[in-house]
Amino acid sequence: MKASHLQLAYGTKIIYDDCSFNLEDQDKVGIVGVNGAGKTTLFRIILGQQKLDDGKLELPSLRLGYLPQEITVSNEQSDMTVWDYVAAGRPVDELQNQLNTEYEKLAKYPDSAAILNRINQLQDLIDSYDISNFDYELLKILDKMCLSDLVDAKVRHLSGGQKSKVAFARVLFENAGLLLLDEPTNHLDVETKTFVMNFLRHYHGTVLVISHDVEFLNAITNKTLFVNKVTHKMKVYRGNYSEFRRQYAEEKAAEDACITEQEREIKRLSEFVARARATKRSNTALIGMGHQREKVLAKKLAELGTREREYAHVALNVSPAKQSNKVPLEVQKLSFNYPNSPVLYEDLSFTLTRGEKFLIVGENGVGKSTLLKLIVSDLQPTDGAVIFGNNTTVAYYAQELEILDERRTILENVQSYDFTDTELRGALSNFLFYDDDIYKKVAVLSPGEKARVALCKILLQRANLIILDEPTNHFDPETQKIIGENLKDYSGTIIMVSHNPAFVEQIGITRMLVIPSREPDSTNPRLALVKNYSRELLEYYYYLNSDLV
Repeated sequence: MKASHLQLAYGTKIIYDDCSFNLEDQDKVGIVGVNGAGKTTLFRIILGQQKLDDGKLELPSLRLGYLPQEITVSNEQSDMTVWDYVAAGRPVDELQNQLNTEYEKLAKYPDSAAILNRINQLQDLIDSYDISNFDYELLKILDKMCLSDLVDAKVRHLSGGQKSKVAFARVLFENAGLLLLDEPTNHLDVETKTFVMNFLRHYHGTVLVISHDVEFLNAITNKTLFVNKVTHKMKVYRGNYSEFRRQYAEEKAAEDACITEQEREIKRLSEFVARARATKRSNTALIGMGHQREKVLAKKLAELGTREREYAHVALNVSPAKQSNKVPLEVQKLSFNYPNSPVLYEDLSFTLTRGEKFLIVGENGVGKSTLLKLIVSDLQPTDGAVIFGNNTTVAYYAQELEILDERRTILENVQSYDFTDTELRGALSNFLFYDDDIYKKVAVLSPGEKARVALCKILLQRANLIILDEPTNHFDPETQKIIGENLKDYSGTIIMVSHNPAFVEQIGITRMLVIPSREPDSTNPRLALVKNYSRELLEYYYYLNSDLV
C-alpha cells in the first residue's frame, strides 16, 4: 500500500495535509492518534467511501475484510443463525452459482476470452476460500471465540458483546488479504481477545488495526502509523505501540532541544544587534558587525522550528451534588431470564455501602449488561427487588450509548434545568466540543465523540451512584487515564463492567461479582461475590479464566 501526498479537508477543517507513507505486504500495522485525527477516515478512503481532495492511495489487488467500530446487521442478517451469518463471510455457494452461469454462457460462446477470463477469476476466488476445510475452519474460529454454543442462535437474540464477537468471527473467517479492524477489542472478553491476538499475529495477510488497546497493539503489530491531529501529517514507525511511543518521545525531545538551542542563539544575536544599533555613530566597527549579525539573525529567525503544541485532553469534574445514605443500593434475591431462555441468575443478593467501587466481570453473554439494566429498571426482574437508599441519585453510562438521542444536537443531549447554556458550553469544552461543534447532530459524530457526549451527560447529573458499562471503549489511552484518575477520587459509589484490567486497577475496586460461564445443562450458574478485591485476584480471573468459587 502506498500513499502519496494525500490532501483532505472538510470545509476549513484540515484532516490530511500532504501525507505520504508506504506499507508492505504482510505488515501488521497499528493506526494511532487522538479521536478525530482521521484514523477511521483512512479506512473509508481504502473502502472507497471517501474521496480525497488530492493525492493518491495505491492499494494491492486483495480482498478486503472490514470490521467497523459500530456493528450493524440488516433485518435479513438478524434472522440468520450464528453459523449461517459467519459462514456467509465466504460466499462459496453464490460464487459457484456465478461460475455455473459463466459455463452456460461459454457453451454458447466457446471462443469468448472475456467469459474464460471471468471463469478463471471466479475459480481462483473459490479456491482461495479453501472449500475442503470450510467447515473445519469455521468450527475452529467459532470454538476459539467461545461461540460454539450459539451456532443455532439467531443473531437478533445475541447481546451487544456477542454480536461484536460474531461479526469479528465472520471477518476472520473471510480469509481476506487485507484486514481493516476498527477498535476490534471494544467488546471482547479476555479469553477471546487472547485467541484473536494469536490469530492476527500469524495471519497470512496485511492487517491494519485502529485501536486504543495498548496490550493488543503491542501483541500483534510490527509497525505503527501515527496520524497527527495537530500537524495533519502521517508517519510510519517500525515497531509496536510502545516502541512508537519511545521513538516519538525521542523525536520530540530532540526537536525541542534543537529549538531551544536556536532560541538561545537568536537571543544572543538579538542582544548584539540591539547593542550595535545603540552605539555611537563613530563606532563603525561595531555598527558593521551589527549589520552582519542582523542578516544572520534574519536567517536564524526564518529557520526557527515550531514546537508541536499538545492536543487538548478531556477535563473532568466528578463530584456528587449530595451524599447518599450509608447503603445506596441493595439487591435482594434477584432472578432473571429472557423469554424462552435459560436463567441468567437466581437469588442474587448483595448490598453496596457508600463509596464502594464494585466491579462485575464475566465472559460475553453471561448477563453483565443485563444486570446493570435491571438495576436501572430498563428491565424488570422475574423475581426479587432492587432497592435504592434514600438520597441515592443514579447516572448510567450504557455500553451502546443508548442514553443519547442521535436526532438531537450535542447541546440538546446534555441540556438540564440545573445549568445555563453558558455553563453547558463550559462543560462541553472540557470534553473538547467548542463553538459551533455543540450544534452538530449526535448521529454524525464518531463513536469516540459520542462517548465523550455520553460521559459529559452523566457527569453533569452529579449523581452519587454512577453505573458504568465498558466506559473505556472508544477512548484513547490518555483519556482513559484521565477518566480513571478522576473516578479514583470520586466520593460516591461506582458499579462497573469492564474488560480493561489496567483501568479497573487505576480506579481502586473494593469488591467484585463474578458471573461465570454457564456449565452444560446448568439451570442456575454459580455466582461468586469476592469480598476482598485484589489485582492478583482479578488477573487470576482474567488470565486463567477461573470460576472463583
